[in-house]
Amino acid sequence: MLDKVKSLTKALKVISAPKIFCISVQRTGTTSVGQFFKDHNFQVATWGVSRKNSWTVNWFKGDYERIFQSRDFKLNQVFEDDPWFCLDFYKVLFHRFPKSKFVLIERDADKWFDSMVRHSTGKTLGNTHLHASIYGRLKEFNDSKFENKNRYSSIIDNRLTLDESHRSFYKEIYENRNREVKFFFEEFGNDRIINLNLEDKDKWQKLGSYFNFQVDKDYNAHIR
Repeated sequence: MLDKVKSLTKALKVISAPKIFCISVQRTGTTSVGQFFKDHNFQVATWGVSRKNSWTVNWFKGDYERIFQSRDFKLNQVFEDDPWFCLDFYKVLFHRFPKSKFVLIERDADKWFDSMVRHSTGKTLGNTHLHASIYGRLKEFNDSKFENKNRYSSIIDNRLTLDESHRSFYKEIYENRNREVKFFFEEFGNDRIINLNLEDKDKWQKLGSYFNFQVDKDYNAHIR
């Protein structure tokens, strides 16, 4: 009985706590951010939780309330990876959850692109329709006449090439997206976001300080 009371108390505490969204683009340490919060006793919804709940598919369909009303969304406080970094979903989150906080991690654009290319060995990451929508390659996707069954789905099909010829194009999208995020928060709520650099050796201590807890000086989270 005591364990049930403790479990219920913990769940109610998480439900009432302000949400924390890592809106950093993929391949910028999002998984490490999730591990950081796990290591400091936060309830974290990882990519696996998102995939189980089809959150990204529901985002893609515009069915946001199906995400927000799901049990796992309510029972977690920290959210990393997709769909939170997708396009301008951060604007919806900002207004839908007025007490929420945001984490934006940046890294050198060339290193980011190199990581993107390595991830799926020269192919686009994840579902191709989704990737093409986020990274401005819909015409190429549509011209390729891929099977319709892979649209608005979680199927990982990696169908488009991602190589050196795309570097400048992707870097521009990456840099402009980060710039737009910072412009938005500067205008509407600069106190609700922390912007860090992946290469900053003190980033975890700064992140802890922002959320009002101390992080050991030797702490590190690095998950590929």
